[in-house]
Amino acid sequence: MNIKNGQEKHCPPYQDPAGGWTFIETLIVIGIILVLTSSVGFMAVKYLDRAKVVTAKSQIETFALSLDAYFLDCGEYPTELQGLSALWEKPDTKPEKGMWNGPYLNKAVPRDPWGNDYEYRSPGHAGTGYDIRSFGGDGLAGGEGNDADITSWE
Repeated sequence: MNIKNGQEKHCPPYQDPAGGWTFIETLIVIGIILVLTSSVGFMAVKYLDRAKVVTAKSQIETFALSLDAYFLDCGEYPTELQGLSALWEKPDTKPEKGMWNGPYLNKAVPRDPWGNDYEYRSPGHAGTGYDIRSFGGDGLAGGEGNDADITSWE
């Protein structure tokens, strides 16, 4: 309190002339930001795993449509030796397809979302023309959740 001319005058609280934040306030704000970003980051990882599964399913469906178009042109599905690459490049191995009218894909056969090759089998199980499988996140047969196989027959 200042007393000037017989009157009490209240002084305002100390104010920083630069008007900045204190170190403690800055640490609190950084802490809040870290808590919020970490919770969002964990949610993003969950959605990233789900996106990989959906991408693998979509790619398998694309291969299935392309294999059916190949079958209509050539009269049979590519052999296991020719594999899915027969959808992109004309096969060199016997039996050579005289009616090949590809490419049947817009670009070369991609790997699955986890960086592994798709498994192609012809003929497929239970009398189907082919089987296509991604081994999931672990790259091994079987598994659960993100590591589960994604197949053309299920």
